[in-house]
Amino acid sequence: MQFSTGIFLFRHDLRLTDNFAFQRLSERCERMLCVYVIQDDWLAPNRYGCQSLGTHRQRFLAQSLHDLNLRLQQEAQCLLVKKGDVLSILGELFTATKPDIIALNQHCGWNEQVTEKKITQLCVTHQVELILSHEASLIDPQQMPFKVQELPDVFSLFRRKVEKSNYLRSPLPIPSAIPPKLLDFDYASGVDLSIALGVDQLLAPSHSLARFIGGETCAMRQLDFYLFDSDLIANYKHTRNQMDGWEFSSKLSAWLANGCISPATVSSKIAQYEQSVVANESTYWLIFELLWREFFHLQAFKQGKKLFSLRGIQNNQPSFVHDQQRFRQWCDGKTGYPIVDASMRQLNATGFMSNRGRQLVASCFVHELNLQWRYGAAYFEQQLIDYDVASNWGNWQYLAGVGSDPRGHRQFNLAKQTEIYDPNQDFIKQWLVSDTDDNEQCN
Repeated sequence: MQFSTGIFLFRHDLRLTDNFAFQRLSERCERMLCVYVIQDDWLAPNRYGCQSLGTHRQRFLAQSLHDLNLRLQQEAQCLLVKKGDVLSILGELFTATKPDIIALNQHCGWNEQVTEKKITQLCVTHQVELILSHEASLIDPQQMPFKVQELPDVFSLFRRKVEKSNYLRSPLPIPSAIPPKLLDFDYASGVDLSIALGVDQLLAPSHSLARFIGGETCAMRQLDFYLFDSDLIANYKHTRNQMDGWEFSSKLSAWLANGCISPATVSSKIAQYEQSVVANESTYWLIFELLWREFFHLQAFKQGKKLFSLRGIQNNQPSFVHDQQRFRQWCDGKTGYPIVDASMRQLNATGFMSNRGRQLVASCFVHELNLQWRYGAAYFEQQLIDYDVASNWGNWQYLAGVGSDPRGHRQFNLAKQTEIYDPNQDFIKQWLVSDTDDNEQCN
């Protein structure tokens, strides 16, 4: 059935390629209003004294929205950005535009799932049809060898099951015809990104990781760079544990987290690379990391609020005596453990930290500092430009011994890890700067 007016609500899917709900809505309406809502509570302190959306994440989000708007404008569309409560704003838009249909993609986050249920109720009240598609994932839901509630809680069991099936799906192209914007709607009622988020987010920072620029355009550029332009993927397994620099890993996590690119698009490009250049353990290993991401996303759907529970999905009581002073020392990179402090200062200055660094600072947080793991997860949520709710909270549970790890607590020997991954202490020397410089770099 063809409808006249549709609304598309962008959330963690800031792209036009491989966007299930956007594709379906484009096929079913004549005109479309594209909306994104910056929620007030993202910028407010939470129970852990952090805010969901820190400065680095704000900048990357603003850049992503700016790029999405430019891409929509090429299709006779544009993006309306609003700030406030998403349910209230949708109610106002329903009244103003009288839509026949609204579409959005599902997301694994608990808050997002609660919002989806409320939007469903809102649609019933206003007699608006709802398209709620499964967010574009790595695995074709039809090829999944089990239901979500039957998902193994251990990654190795999950991986072996899905790798036996034809599990990688092909990404959707950009819709061949995107409905135009509403001609009689006041798009000036949207907010300015810089004002809504508090700073001029479109200015790139001047550090070594300034190539993190949000948006689908830069996401596709980085994917091509890491694969075909540089062949860096061919050595990924051997370089991925380095501590600093742009080229040791794909850096795609930030664009994946914001939905500027889909995991299926990445895996499809890797398959092309393997067919035309080389297939080796490194190309497989990047798919392996995408499988970890998929596992945590499915776990988030399965576990719901347990993802944020102190006792985790294992219902184990972690050992801790939380101390706010030690917590702040960890946040500021002043614990006295050089590899940890260097990694935290890197995070504060850039919004990014290597995978190895994340494991070390989390291990220190839980074991050496004996702090409650959820505070560390909340600080990562605030700081990391590649924050992903499922991967972040799932990995913190994993390190705290309350998540999907059959071995329990994983404690790293920080001195030994330093000898292996920073033998000349180049990374430590780079980031353990004077107190004056430290105050400039740390939030």
